[in-house]
Amino acid sequence: MRIVSAEYVISAPGPKQYPDENWPEIAFAGRSNVGKSSLINKLVNRRALARTSGSPGKTRLLNFYRINDSFHFVDLPGYGFAKVAKEIKSQWGQMIEGYLLNRANLKTVIQLIDIRHAPSSEDREMHDWLKHYGIPTIIVCTKADKVPRGKWQNHTKLILAALAPLPGTPVVVFSAETGQGKDEIWGLINKYIG
Repeated sequence: MRIVSAEYVISAPGPKQYPDENWPEIAFAGRSNVGKSSLINKLVNRRALARTSGSPGKTRLLNFYRINDSFHFVDLPGYGFAKVAKEIKSQWGQMIEGYLLNRANLKTVIQLIDIRHAPSSEDREMHDWLKHYGIPTIIVCTKADKVPRGKWQNHTKLILAALAPLPGTPVVVFSAETGQGKDEIWGLINKYIG
């Protein structure tokens, strides 16, 4: 896809702050530091549209990005190791769940999994939850440049065995460093925003 414009819109704590354009939305979910911001930046050919951080838990609200004045990317707070109080984590969970269940504009969730590691319990819970509610999901295995290409298939098999996705769930191996998988991800996104 040719990116004409990509801009940050708002960090929203709840529905009252969500953008009111009736545009398709693609949400990005994954553990803290799995590479959600890096994926968004790579997809839109920008270095710092979405802020990346070495410390987990940087994204604490739902970050909306307006793409080509026709759809939104939504960066969800990372789940997993963020060093925050339990009540904050609980608020994040309610915020994310409320968005995923009630947002009519949501077309698909891109769930990011680090290709180097077996999915965490939080990864499995998130994927089971998405399956339970019938939310279309794309699995993106990130950080592919950290694993030799010859091992991608084995690592991906382990991830799929742990997640047990529904038949037909797309799986893409991605690297923010090399751009591996970027065009494939855009091909999938285009089906939802078309």
